[in-house]
Amino acid sequence: MTKQFWINLPVKDLNKAKEFYSKLGFLINTQHGNSDQAQLIIGDSNAAVMLFPDSTFKHFTRNEIVDTRQATEVLLSIDAESREEVDEMAKKAVEAGGTIFGEPGENQGWMYGCGFTDLDGHRWNVLYMDMSKMPKE
Repeated sequence: MTKQFWINLPVKDLNKAKEFYSKLGFLINTQHGNSDQAQLIIGDSNAAVMLFPDSTFKHFTRNEIVDTRQATEVLLSIDAESREEVDEMAKKAVEAGGTIFGEPGENQGWMYGCGFTDLDGHRWNVLYMDMSKMPKE
């Protein structure tokens, strides 16, 4: 059975990407990185996101990389512990050079979230879910 799961993302500048994600508070695993890759550790479950320069990523996939200015290849979602944490993540993303594509706001009466893009246009969704307000079926 599968023991681990990680996401691989292409980046144009590995050092700038590491700096961006560090500013968001993501842990850069220095034991699992070199000049050709970096590993981000996210959340309590230690989800791993691997960052690879475009050329390395293309070599692995044997496919073209999506132009994130015109298309979305994936929406990466992370949870927040509060509405304030969503707002803070949005602020940090902009300060680090990212762009907000979905302003922080309420959704369906029980979720509060925002959406931002990183330096390479990858889309991230940050959500706080108030389970006490979640509609019952």
